[in-house]
Amino acid sequence: MPPMYECPHVLFSDEQQLIDHIQWEHCPSVQLVDTVTGLAPKEQTEVKACWSSEALYIRFECTDHYVKSDYTKRDDPLYEQDVIEVFIDLAGDGKQYIELEVSPHNVVFDAKITGAQGKSHIVVDTAWDIEGLYTAVKPFEHSQQPGNIYLLKLPTAALGKTARAGDAWRINFYRIDQDESGQRQFQAWSPTGEVNYHKPNLFGTLLFR
Repeated sequence: MPPMYECPHVLFSDEQQLIDHIQWEHCPSVQLVDTVTGLAPKEQTEVKACWSSEALYIRFECTDHYVKSDYTKRDDPLYEQDVIEVFIDLAGDGKQYIELEVSPHNVVFDAKITGAQGKSHIVVDTAWDIEGLYTAVKPFEHSQQPGNIYLLKLPTAALGKTARAGDAWRINFYRIDQDESGQRQFQAWSPTGEVNYHKPNLFGTLLFR
């Protein structure tokens, strides 16, 4: 059964407060796993989320001993290199969902996906952007391991649906990581059983508390 994340309600006065780790200590954390096997991956990825009346906030904490990230333009194919990803199905019917990616250099890919299950049957609309999207990537501080913290603010108005306590959205968190040998690892919160993230029937549930 796909997992559920109970997303707490919080108040932020501005985006800069996202960087305050104390705010995130009150949010539940989940660990991403290998999307095929469900086993622990080589590089660790922790995800937390919270929400306000205006936005959904997501935080990825990723150990990363080798970074492969050469793209510089919005909507470049970031999924071909290191990237974190969030897929959101607001209606929960698998017919249309949002794909958001952020690279280690804070380059963004955002698109609206329409179609059936699987990569070969979808239409990707990269002309669509998340208006008011805020992202930041910060290197680890005071850590013995290299890595980055990714901070995302998704205005709910731009997503087309206001969040209220008790609402539930279908969502999945992903990460693609390449090591120094060129081997790629595909991580997920809710494993897809194959290297294919476009399986909305396997998305987890984000419950607004």
